[in-house]
Amino acid sequence: MKRCPTEPPAIDALQRACAARADVIGLAGGLPDPALFPRAAMHAAMDAVVRARGLGAFQYGWPEGDGRLREWLARRLSSPGRPLGAEDVVVTAGAQQAIALAVDALAPARVGVGAATYPALLALLRARGVPATDGPRASVFYAMPEIGNPEGLPMDRGFARALGRAPAIADGAYAELRFDGASARAELARPWTVFTFAKTLCPGLRIGCLVPPRERRAQVLRLKHVADLQASGLGQCMLAELLARLDYDEHLARLRAVYARRAEALADSLRRHLPSWSFREPAGGFSIFVDTHEPGDDVALLAAASAQGVSFDPGRLFRVRPHETLELRLCFSNASERRIDQGVARLARAWTAFTSRARAADARRRCRARRTTRPPSARSS
Repeated sequence: MKRCPTEPPAIDALQRACAARADVIGLAGGLPDPALFPRAAMHAAMDAVVRARGLGAFQYGWPEGDGRLREWLARRLSSPGRPLGAEDVVVTAGAQQAIALAVDALAPARVGVGAATYPALLALLRARGVPATDGPRASVFYAMPEIGNPEGLPMDRGFARALGRAPAIADGAYAELRFDGASARAELARPWTVFTFAKTLCPGLRIGCLVPPRERRAQVLRLKHVADLQASGLGQCMLAELLARLDYDEHLARLRAVYARRAEALADSLRRHLPSWSFREPAGGFSIFVDTHEPGDDVALLAAASAQGVSFDPGRLFRVRPHETLELRLCFSNASERRIDQGVARLARAWTAFTSRARAADARRRCRARRTTRPPSARSS
């Protein structure tokens, strides 16, 4: 399970412990289902690369990446308002490096984000010493226009209006996983487009891309060269061959159908087992963002969930500012519908134990407070 090293240590430790246990139902992490990876096609593509390219596939390449792959990406990411060529695309080590390159190139004074946003972006900004804000005043904005993380919904209209005032980093990690199959890309002013195959093919490839404005491409290539010289040459060659062989749109249709069923199963289970919690049904992606409407310690809740054999992502990881009530990101992507229902049932038991302990602790505090505030005559009688 991927974890962010800047998470609070207690959360990181609990998540790692949950990931190491086979008995835990994982509703955390944003992992795609490995059963949906096109493994046979990937094996065939790798074999073809080794036979056709020989040692060339194992050699150094250029910072911008494999030409064949960049041509495919340019066709895929082009829109009527922004036609692209291979020269516009810079292949990166996943979406995270693409975001980092954009942040480093833009050197923003402040980055505007949605009310809830991608936690690794927040970690990156903290590491760069760049403040993030969920308000309207920012020199650069970060958005997931088509499908966001953690809510699985298109970008809020109010936030979209703010994006016209500054350059925007547009992260399309889940753009192709809208359940309705809509593929139109949001047209943003001055965009820095980010794309990845982590959610649609497999994250282990670590292949994504950045499409900067053309006047900033040379700067991005210098930053890319300094960062790592190039993304994996072998991975790029294999991926280019895979995309030439695989019916990518048919593959996406299968993913959307599976993930839509699981999203519905998670929503139904939440309504049945935890009816006091609220959420909006996702339009795509991997997760549902839940509000419990109760305050409390999310580390204690995660510990209670772990004891019941289920995991989740605490909502604080997705917020610039603390939220007044406990929130959870629950991922349906890497569990069957039956396991999702079992996981939510375990989570309901954890919630009951957690709230019971919280009420008992609160009662003890009130009792102690009453004893210490009684007048002296009452205490001595």
